[in-house]
Amino acid sequence: MGSTAKAKLRIAIVGAGGWGNQHARCLAERSDVELVGICGRTAERTRERADAYRTRPYLAIGEMLAKEKPDLVFLSLPNREHFKPTLEVIEAGFPLLVEKPLVFDLAEADQLLTAARRKRLFFAINFNWRWAKPIQLARQAIAAGRLGDLVFATWRFGGEGGACPLHNNLIETQCHGFDQLEHLCGPIASVSAHVAEVSGKGPSSMAVSLGFASGAVGSLVGSYDSSYAYTDTHALEVCGTRGRVLVSDTVKRFSFQAAGSESAEVWEAGFFNDRDREFHRTMDKHVDDLLAAFRAGAPPPVHADAGRRALALAHATISAIRTGQRTSLSAFEPPAQAAAPA
Repeated sequence: MGSTAKAKLRIAIVGAGGWGNQHARCLAERSDVELVGICGRTAERTRERADAYRTRPYLAIGEMLAKEKPDLVFLSLPNREHFKPTLEVIEAGFPLLVEKPLVFDLAEADQLLTAARRKRLFFAINFNWRWAKPIQLARQAIAAGRLGDLVFATWRFGGEGGACPLHNNLIETQCHGFDQLEHLCGPIASVSAHVAEVSGKGPSSMAVSLGFASGAVGSLVGSYDSSYAYTDTHALEVCGTRGRVLVSDTVKRFSFQAAGSESAEVWEAGFFNDRDREFHRTMDKHVDDLLAAFRAGAPPPVHADAGRRALALAHATISAIRTGQRTSLSAFEPPAQAAAPA
């Protein structure tokens, strides 16, 4: 895809829900973007959202795309309703950013990736947690060799949630955990798992044992039976032969401690540093990099292929839960036509 050097990028949004409001806020605050339309399912709600951000409301994706001809489309929809709208935007030939999870079904994920690759589209997914300052500091410390050889990593994240008959928590929320653990520690080669099932709710809490391709081990604990109000509802630890890093509540705190040292280096946002303190601003920082890549004709910072990878890890975990056996990721690799990023 060639570079896009317009003074302002014309961007449209599909989705008028809660997180879609963050998409609209993020784009409306930018001087290099014109928000040209918001497409929703409910006339009144969509009109109110469009009015709030001084743009035009639509109730049909095709109509918005035909009239506005945006340079880029952002999609933020209910978790289980991603496939058809995403495919419609791809088939219409528009570059796009989608929310996590990519989809729930691996065949659907492969269909989307194959279609986007065929059209050579810019196809990004919003794994915005990668832009949290503590996560970035952790990645820098690992890349610089400050931890030595990685030995283990642990991830815990939980809060209030609804029913999980189809492993919703594992797919729609712990996709962040799978993505972060591989982002920091490299590919996961195998998984095994246990779940706790709350009556009438399904498998809403799980503990996953991870084997990394490097030989390191790890664990992921996720729950919809916890509370987002708890202190350290998200906790991440990565330990190596020379040191370890800890991340608290994604954006709150980072620390590095060298092996044998009783002192730690700590980062927390300063008094005036609201940008790094606020979780929602991780999306703004992702969009900074995403639009820079789009204008340069470069691949997205996080290709939608990462969404497929997180889904594969979830499905491997589901297989391990059902069989009671350690499951290799090799059986969940994408077919050749969907494997390469567009």
